[in-house]
This record gives sequence, structure tokens and C-alpha cells, in this order.
Amino acid sequence: MPVVFSAVKRFDLTSGEAWPKFIAWSSLTQLREVVSLDLILCPTIFNELTAEDWLHNVQEDFKITLFHDLDYVLSKVAEDDRVNVLALLQNPTDDEVRSFSDRRFVFRGFDLVELHTGISALVNCGGFDKAFAPTELSDCGLLADHARALSVQRLLRYEYTDEHHAACDVWAIWQMKERPDSSGERP
Repeated sequence: MPVVFSAVKRFDLTSGEAWPKFIAWSSLTQLREVVSLDLILCPTIFNELTAEDWLHNVQEDFKITLFHDLDYVLSKVAEDDRVNVLALLQNPTDDEVRSFSDRRFVFRGFDLVELHTGISALVNCGGFDKAFAPTELSDCGLLADHARALSVQRLLRYEYTDEHHAACDVWAIWQMKERPDSSGERP
């Protein structure tokens, strides 16, 4: 799958009461922000797809809020500063990760997300101690190393065979640094 794009709501210290409750529950005190495809913590801004959305989105089960067209995603979030625009690769190879070089984005790491529910095994399942330590996660709640992400993916499936959130895809995630304003100009 080529690089795709999405826009999700930000989840960080400015998210009100939900943030300290989440940090207390998760014990992920190193986090400054969650950058994820997790549909509960960072819900998509594409709740009800329009006819126009269907001209630009990925038309596969559980991926309809992902888009091929970055400019289209940017047009939908131009006025909203509480949104993260993400570039994404599903189950990427090392070469695919290295080949994405859009300077508007910064690489944040790898998430492990259960495709059917959209839940991140890294930040929203209460921990999987046999697969990874919470201290391995970055300040965005992601794994920094591709090989480690693949290892955690295998360990989740092996150690937690009865846990549906353990059947995850690896997603490489880049976060847009800044967005053009509604006129198309950079701030």
C-alpha cells in the first residue's frame, strides 16, 4: 500500500480532563502527546463521509477514513488547529519507510493498531508486558525502531492469542509539522 493520509483529533495536555485521566490509567508518564490511529484516543475527523470524500479515500474495509490525496485532507482541516495530519504506511518495509521524504512531515514512529476496532495495542490496551515495556514508547506513544515494532507485533500474536487487540498491523506514522493556512500560504 502506498503512503496514505488522514486527519485525527489531537490528544495531549490541552485535551482537558481526559489527558490526566488517561496518563493515570496508562502510567505512560513520558507522553507529551498521543500520535496514533487509535480511534478512541485520536478519532478521525472524517466521521460521516461525503460523496466528495469517496472520490479521494482508500476504498477498503476499515480504511475508508484514509486518503490518497494530501491536498484533499488539508482542505478539510484548514481552519482546525486541534487536528494532526498524518502520513501513514501500513506494514511497511525498511526501504518503504526510508523512501518517504516529504519535508512537511516528521517521522514519529511505529504504532500497532488492530484493524477492525482501530485500537492501538501500544497505548490503549492497558499494556502487554510480555511483548513490550511501557518505557519503550516515545513521547508520542510509538516505537522508534522498525525491527522492534515487528518483534512486538510477533510477540503480541504469540503471547496473547486470545486477545483480539493483539492482532495488529504495524503503521509507520509521520506527523505534519505545520499546515498551510486556508489561502495556501505557509505560516
